[in-house]
Amino acid sequence: MAEINDIKRPAAELIAGIKAVGAATASATLAHMGIRNCHITGPVTWNKGKSIAGPALTLQFMPKREDLYGEGEYADVEKQLHRHVLYKVEKGDVVVVDARGDMTAGVFGDMMMTYFRGRGGAGMVIDGCVRDFVNVQKLDVPLWLRGVTPNFHTQTGLMPFAVNTPIACGGVTVIPGDIIVADDDGAVCVPVALAAQVIEQSNKHHEWEDFSRMKLMQGAPLQRYYPLHEEARPEYEEWRKTNPIKH
Repeated sequence: MAEINDIKRPAAELIAGIKAVGAATASATLAHMGIRNCHITGPVTWNKGKSIAGPALTLQFMPKREDLYGEGEYADVEKQLHRHVLYKVEKGDVVVVDARGDMTAGVFGDMMMTYFRGRGGAGMVIDGCVRDFVNVQKLDVPLWLRGVTPNFHTQTGLMPFAVNTPIACGGVTVIPGDIIVADDDGAVCVPVALAAQVIEQSNKHHEWEDFSRMKLMQGAPLQRYYPLHEEARPEYEEWRKTNPIKH
């Protein structure tokens, strides 16, 4: 029997805070906190300039076994388990797919992706491929993929196996409801329990970056301004008085 579960979505303010942090800072902050394996490696952006954050809905693929997923099952569309993760989509959700890094199976095509777009999904991170890319790209859905293929999802060696269970995507454990933040730097999984701390720590670390960036552009010493040396802190504090942090 297929496993299909619901998720618990994090608070909207946590998602907004993580989106403001961005993928690179989230990854660095988590690393400083001891969580070093958070970057979903392999999938990269296929429409540059997009930035998303949202709760993870997960879809797990497994190597196909014909006794579990035979030709006859395809005749009953509701047995196509990849549809069921889309049924769970709410506005702002991110579908994360463990497709085992397979480059031959198209997890979704343009019709499924159109449905996802209509449901208000924020984007997808797929450790694998999609198909119908000529039409998919017209939907302007933010996508982080390994590639594209002409094949449908079970045409080759994969079968969808579970919805909203823990998965391994791009070498990272993703728990349903984790916050995914993705941009041109890649996709990062932020554990929900650590999200508030990630936001707090990243904000503290980056309060001085605008000041340091300005000084470096002026040719000032890297050793003094990045990271901000304690000897330069009074200079920064004085600058901050006339350049308050905008929230």
